[in-house]
Amino acid sequence: MAEEKKAAPTVEDIVEQTTIADVYRAAKQLEGVARKTRLIHSDYFSEISGNDVYLKPENLQHTGAFKLRGAYNKISQLTDEEKAKGVITASAGNHAQGVAYAAKKLGVKAVICMPATTPILKVEGTKALGAEVVLYGDGFDDAYAHSLELQKKHGYVYIHPFNDREVLLGQGTTALEIIDAQKDIDAILVPIGGGGFASGVALATKLVNPNVKVYGVEPANAACMKAALKKGEIVTLDSADTVADGCAVKTAGTLTYAFCKKYLDGIITVSEMEIMGALLSLIEKHKLIAEGAGVLSLAALSKLPMKGKKVRFPRSLTRRSSRAAACSASPSSSPTSPASSSSSRTSSPPKTRTSSSSTTTRRK
Repeated sequence: MAEEKKAAPTVEDIVEQTTIADVYRAAKQLEGVARKTRLIHSDYFSEISGNDVYLKPENLQHTGAFKLRGAYNKISQLTDEEKAKGVITASAGNHAQGVAYAAKKLGVKAVICMPATTPILKVEGTKALGAEVVLYGDGFDDAYAHSLELQKKHGYVYIHPFNDREVLLGQGTTALEIIDAQKDIDAILVPIGGGGFASGVALATKLVNPNVKVYGVEPANAACMKAALKKGEIVTLDSADTVADGCAVKTAGTLTYAFCKKYLDGIITVSEMEIMGALLSLIEKHKLIAEGAGVLSLAALSKLPMKGKKVRFPRSLTRRSSRAAACSASPSSSPTSPASSSSSRTSSPPKTRTSSSSTTTRRK
């Protein structure tokens, strides 16, 4: 009798079976590939927030963003047969270059679908990393749909920008570096688009030190993860119009939703005005240029439910400057805890230090 085919693991199975050993395995894979970016203390943001704030500038990665970590970890885990097929993704930003760089390093063909409206500098930058670029459609949704068609036609392996276990494990290595550099950290603030970065950082942080608080930060105009956690299921926003275009995601990932529900301590939303204010402060006080998504954590500093703590921000501060946009005074909110968080996690103020994708905080 033929052996019965084993059922594919559910999302819940994947979350429960993922351990800290998986994150350390990803870190091992990234040795010699991803740079261990050093924390930068911010006197200015520490003073205005009442916490001890550090930035983790992932703009110093080879491709200018943390996305390289997840892309490389994912592609490096493929079998020889899968690598021979080549990989494909859709992206007009940092994920495109992360996949292109990783694929080149591993000798794998990479196809990147980008909207036809993508700035030529991004297109040429991706091509320079060895990827085949296919321009299609007027926006990301068109490019994404076309990438799925090409995957089906040619048998490529799809490298999702966030809703993938190996991708989020790669992003989670950022947290290991933060905790290694600041063992007395109180909290980590991490931006959320589709949730891959937040999932990996929260997973790694909580499994190393459950006392460290991890807060996700979303634009109030594109808070897809907050909406999903509030409703208890994945939802699709009507729009995601924000200057933080790297986090302009209407629908969170099914896998990332499950990880965020289990490990995040809460979500803070920030308005467009708060994002632009943080962007300008970063330029003025630190002479660092970031995109909108790269300063979400800084924009949320004033809303942290703690003072006198150590806070880190692991989000990348990208080399490109933020595009100009009209800033609407959209409502912002205090941290909202995931539906599955226990009352003990949300009823009392955090007692540990904080970090986010580009910032960290500790006791003064």
